[in-house]
Amino acid sequence: MSNKQKRDLKQKKVRGFGFIPELSEHCFLVTIPASKAKGADVLISEHFEWREIGKGKQVKVSLNDENAQVKIIFRKDLWDEIAEETKAEFNRRLRSLGVKTGKWLKAGQVPVERSLGKELVLLAWAIEDCDPVLISTAVRNWLGLAPEERWWLYTMTNASTGHAVNGRGKGWRKAVRFALTENPISHIALKRRRSDFDLSFLGKNGSYSLFDLRGK
Repeated sequence: MSNKQKRDLKQKKVRGFGFIPELSEHCFLVTIPASKAKGADVLISEHFEWREIGKGKQVKVSLNDENAQVKIIFRKDLWDEIAEETKAEFNRRLRSLGVKTGKWLKAGQVPVERSLGKELVLLAWAIEDCDPVLISTAVRNWLGLAPEERWWLYTMTNASTGHAVNGRGKGWRKAVRFALTENPISHIALKRRRSDFDLSFLGKNGSYSLFDLRGK
């Protein structure tokens, strides 16, 4: 990314983790419950249109509305296990672009740039039904994947088993769980993978692009 592109980004309002409505309204939204109960539901939904809402109100999500479709519903105790790791990974990527970093709320809704959102949903799918002791393994394996690999796995899984309820525990969704909760990669391999790939997720012209990682 050029210095000019970075300067332009700094002038735009960033919401949550890298979400800039001026560039694209397509985003994911994490809804974190106010309840502290371990079994309270965390929702991650995909949105193709963005509407500003008043203070104290929440964006409506649905299991079947394609413009605000819930991709996963999982327990808050599982969310707590991945919140810090995902925040660190996303903010590392955002800093490399000179974009304002984000943070998860204790309760409320946090928008996530669409590419990062797909990566987040992929990890959430992997842990939704796994043994909690395997979550750290899932996180490490997820970190070991290049962004392109995370996006590809998300795309394939979403195409066949992307419904929050109907796709749970089936086909690609089940395969992702097994793939990410087994055989943790080493620290050396993880560092090598990070150095091999450009972790930018903005395209050549500054617009959001899923696969044009090496835009100059």
